[in-house]
Amino acid sequence: MMVHYEAPPPERLEAEMAAFFSWWWWEESREKLDGVIRAALAHLHFAAIHPFDDGNGRLARAIADMALAQDEKAVRRCYSLSAQIMKERDAYYAALEKTQTGDGDCTEWLLWFIGCFERALSAAEGRLAVILFKAVFWKRHAETVVNERQKKALNRLLDAGKDGFKGGLSTRKYMGMTEISSSTAWREIEDLLQKKMLRPLPGVGRGVAYEIAWEPE
Repeated sequence: MMVHYEAPPPERLEAEMAAFFSWWWWEESREKLDGVIRAALAHLHFAAIHPFDDGNGRLARAIADMALAQDEKAVRRCYSLSAQIMKERDAYYAALEKTQTGDGDCTEWLLWFIGCFERALSAAEGRLAVILFKAVFWKRHAETVVNERQKKALNRLLDAGKDGFKGGLSTRKYMGMTEISSSTAWREIEDLLQKKMLRPLPGVGRGVAYEIAWEPE
Protein backbone atom coordinates (compact mmCIF):
# COMPACT_ATOMS: atom_id res chain seq x y z
CA MET A 1 0.00 0.00 0.00
CA MET A 2 1.36 3.43 -0.96
CA VAL A 3 1.87 5.78 2.00
CA HIS A 4 1.20 9.44 1.28
CA TYR A 5 2.58 12.29 3.36
CA GLU A 6 0.19 13.95 5.81
CA ALA A 7 0.92 17.45 7.06
CA PRO A 8 0.97 18.16 10.82
CA PRO A 9 -2.49 18.75 12.35
CA PRO A 10 -3.74 22.36 12.53
CA GLU A 11 -3.14 22.64 16.28
CA ARG A 12 0.60 22.17 15.68
CA LEU A 13 0.87 24.69 12.86
CA GLU A 14 1.77 27.75 14.96
CA ALA A 15 4.48 25.92 16.88
CA GLU A 16 5.89 24.32 13.72
CA MET A 17 6.09 27.67 11.92
CA ALA A 18 7.68 29.30 14.97
CA ALA A 19 10.32 26.58 15.00
CA PHE A 20 10.92 27.02 11.28
CA PHE A 21 11.40 30.78 11.53
CA SER A 22 13.61 30.36 14.60
CA TRP A 23 15.86 28.03 12.59
CA TRP A 24 15.66 30.21 9.47
CA TRP A 25 16.90 33.31 11.28
CA TRP A 26 19.30 31.43 13.55
CA GLU A 27 22.73 32.91 12.86
CA GLU A 28 24.47 29.55 12.83
CA SER A 29 22.11 28.18 10.19
CA ARG A 30 23.17 31.04 7.92
CA GLU A 31 26.86 31.22 8.79
CA LYS A 32 27.84 27.60 9.34
CA LEU A 33 25.60 25.64 7.00
CA ASP A 34 26.56 25.36 3.34
CA GLY A 35 24.20 27.58 1.36
CA VAL A 36 22.88 24.81 -0.88
CA ILE A 37 22.32 22.49 2.09
CA ARG A 38 20.48 25.26 3.94
CA ALA A 39 18.29 25.88 0.87
CA ALA A 40 17.48 22.18 0.57
CA LEU A 41 16.62 21.83 4.27
CA ALA A 42 14.54 25.02 4.27
CA HIS A 43 12.55 23.76 1.29
CA LEU A 44 12.02 20.36 2.90
CA HIS A 45 11.07 21.82 6.29
CA PHE A 46 8.55 24.31 4.91
CA ALA A 47 7.01 21.75 2.56
CA ALA A 48 6.63 19.34 5.47
CA ILE A 49 4.78 21.92 7.58
CA HIS A 50 2.45 22.59 4.64
CA PRO A 51 0.82 25.65 6.26
CA PHE A 52 -1.51 26.61 3.39
CA ASP A 53 -4.20 24.87 1.39
CA ASP A 54 -2.42 25.73 -1.86
CA GLY A 55 0.89 27.16 -3.02
CA ASN A 56 3.14 25.45 -0.48
CA GLY A 57 5.44 24.05 -3.15
CA ARG A 58 5.85 27.43 -4.84
CA LEU A 59 6.63 29.08 -1.52
CA ALA A 60 9.07 26.31 -0.58
CA ARG A 61 10.91 26.82 -3.87
CA ALA A 62 10.93 30.59 -3.36
CA ILE A 63 12.37 30.08 0.13
CA ALA A 64 15.08 27.85 -1.33
CA ASP A 65 15.93 30.51 -3.90
CA MET A 66 16.03 33.10 -1.12
CA ALA A 67 18.44 30.94 0.88
CA LEU A 68 20.74 30.70 -2.13
CA ALA A 69 20.57 34.48 -2.67
CA GLN A 70 21.43 35.08 0.99
CA ASP A 71 24.40 32.73 0.69
CA GLU A 72 25.71 34.26 -2.53
CA LYS A 73 25.12 37.85 -1.40
CA ALA A 74 24.54 38.83 -5.02
CA VAL A 75 22.00 41.26 -6.43
CA ARG A 76 21.42 39.12 -9.52
CA ARG A 77 21.77 35.46 -10.37
CA CYS A 78 22.12 33.95 -13.82
CA TYR A 79 20.37 30.69 -12.97
CA SER A 80 16.96 29.67 -11.68
CA LEU A 81 16.70 26.71 -9.37
CA SER A 82 12.91 26.90 -9.41
CA ALA A 83 12.84 26.67 -13.20
CA GLN A 84 15.14 23.66 -13.16
CA ILE A 85 13.01 21.95 -10.50
CA MET A 86 9.94 22.41 -12.68
CA LYS A 87 11.80 20.82 -15.61
CA GLU A 88 12.34 17.78 -13.38
CA ARG A 89 9.03 17.90 -11.56
CA ASP A 90 8.38 14.15 -11.61
CA ALA A 91 11.74 13.37 -10.00
CA TYR A 92 11.27 16.34 -7.66
CA TYR A 93 7.91 15.18 -6.34
CA ALA A 94 9.17 11.61 -6.05
CA ALA A 95 12.22 12.65 -4.00
CA LEU A 96 10.13 14.91 -1.79
CA GLU A 97 7.43 12.32 -1.20
CA LYS A 98 9.94 9.58 -0.43
CA THR A 99 11.69 11.72 2.16
CA GLN A 100 8.49 12.96 3.76
CA THR A 101 7.09 9.45 4.19
CA GLY A 102 10.38 7.87 5.23
CA ASP A 103 12.15 7.54 8.55
CA GLY A 104 13.43 11.11 8.70
CA ASP A 105 16.67 10.51 6.79
CA CYS A 106 16.91 13.35 4.27
CA THR A 107 20.15 12.22 2.59
CA GLU A 108 18.42 11.17 -0.63
CA TRP A 109 16.58 14.48 -0.83
CA LEU A 110 19.82 16.42 -0.29
CA LEU A 111 21.58 14.45 -3.03
CA TRP A 112 18.73 15.06 -5.46
CA PHE A 113 18.55 18.76 -4.58
CA ILE A 114 22.30 19.27 -4.99
CA GLY A 115 22.20 17.47 -8.33
CA CYS A 116 19.32 19.68 -9.47
CA PHE A 117 21.28 22.75 -8.38
CA GLU A 118 24.27 21.62 -10.44
CA ARG A 119 22.04 21.06 -13.46
CA ALA A 120 20.56 24.54 -13.03
CA LEU A 121 24.09 25.98 -13.13
CA SER A 122 24.97 23.94 -16.22
CA ALA A 123 21.80 25.07 -18.00
CA ALA A 124 22.58 28.70 -17.14
CA GLU A 125 26.13 28.28 -18.42
CA GLY A 126 24.77 27.05 -21.74
CA ARG A 127 22.32 29.95 -22.00
CA LEU A 128 25.04 32.49 -21.19
CA ALA A 129 27.32 30.98 -23.82
CA VAL A 130 24.57 31.43 -26.42
CA ILE A 131 23.89 35.02 -25.30
CA LEU A 132 27.57 35.93 -25.40
CA PHE A 133 28.12 34.38 -28.81
CA LYS A 134 25.02 36.10 -30.15
CA ALA A 135 26.44 39.44 -29.03
CA VAL A 136 29.82 38.62 -30.59
CA PHE A 137 28.17 37.48 -33.84
CA TRP A 138 26.16 40.67 -34.28
CA LYS A 139 29.16 42.81 -33.30
CA ARG A 140 31.21 41.01 -35.96
CA HIS A 141 28.48 41.74 -38.52
CA ALA A 142 27.58 45.20 -37.29
CA GLU A 143 28.17 46.67 -40.76
CA THR A 144 26.53 43.79 -42.63
CA VAL A 145 23.19 44.73 -44.17
CA VAL A 146 20.39 42.18 -43.75
CA ASN A 147 16.64 42.53 -43.99
CA GLU A 148 14.20 41.80 -41.16
CA ARG A 149 13.42 38.30 -42.43
CA GLN A 150 17.08 37.37 -42.55
CA LYS A 151 17.65 38.81 -39.09
CA LYS A 152 14.71 36.83 -37.70
CA ALA A 153 16.03 33.57 -39.13
CA LEU A 154 19.56 34.22 -37.89
CA ASN A 155 18.31 35.01 -34.39
CA ARG A 156 16.30 31.79 -34.32
CA LEU A 157 19.44 29.85 -35.16
CA LEU A 158 21.55 31.79 -32.67
CA ASP A 159 19.03 31.33 -29.86
CA ALA A 160 18.97 27.58 -30.44
CA GLY A 161 22.75 27.29 -30.01
CA LYS A 162 25.15 25.10 -31.95
CA ASP A 163 23.21 21.90 -31.35
CA GLY A 164 19.72 23.25 -30.79
CA PHE A 165 18.33 23.70 -34.32
CA LYS A 166 17.73 20.14 -35.43
CA GLY A 167 18.68 19.46 -39.02
CA GLY A 168 19.84 23.01 -39.64
CA LEU A 169 18.05 25.73 -41.60
CA SER A 170 16.53 24.50 -44.84
CA THR A 171 14.83 26.56 -47.50
CA ARG A 172 11.49 25.10 -46.39
CA LYS A 173 12.11 26.10 -42.76
CA TYR A 174 13.13 29.58 -43.86
CA MET A 175 9.90 29.88 -45.83
CA GLY A 176 7.93 28.82 -42.77
CA MET A 177 9.62 31.42 -40.57
CA THR A 178 9.30 34.29 -42.99
CA GLU A 179 6.17 33.43 -45.06
CA ILE A 180 7.82 34.06 -48.42
CA SER A 181 8.14 32.11 -51.65
CA SER A 182 10.76 29.43 -52.21
CA SER A 183 12.63 31.53 -54.77
CA THR A 184 12.86 34.51 -52.41
CA ALA A 185 13.90 32.24 -49.56
CA TRP A 186 16.64 30.72 -51.71
CA ARG A 187 17.95 34.20 -52.71
CA GLU A 188 18.00 35.42 -49.12
CA ILE A 189 19.79 32.32 -47.87
CA GLU A 190 22.32 32.61 -50.69
CA ASP A 191 22.87 36.23 -49.67
CA LEU A 192 23.62 35.14 -46.09
CA LEU A 193 26.07 32.54 -47.40
CA GLN A 194 27.88 35.18 -49.43
CA LYS A 195 28.08 37.40 -46.36
CA LYS A 196 29.64 34.55 -44.33
CA MET A 197 26.75 34.54 -41.85
CA LEU A 198 25.61 31.04 -42.81
CA ARG A 199 27.49 28.02 -44.04
CA PRO A 200 26.18 24.79 -45.59
CA LEU A 201 25.87 21.55 -43.71
CA PRO A 202 26.83 18.34 -45.55
CA GLY A 203 24.07 17.34 -48.01
CA VAL A 204 22.88 17.76 -51.56
CA GLY A 205 19.62 18.48 -53.37
CA ARG A 206 16.62 18.46 -51.06
CA GLY A 207 18.90 17.63 -48.15
CA VAL A 208 20.79 20.94 -48.25
CA ALA A 209 20.66 22.80 -44.95
CA TYR A 210 22.61 25.59 -43.32
CA GLU A 211 23.96 26.62 -39.94
CA ILE A 212 25.41 29.75 -38.39
CA ALA A 213 29.02 30.39 -39.40
CA TRP A 214 30.13 30.17 -35.79
CA GLU A 215 33.78 30.98 -36.46
CA PRO A 216 34.88 33.68 -38.88
CA GLU A 217 36.57 32.43 -42.00
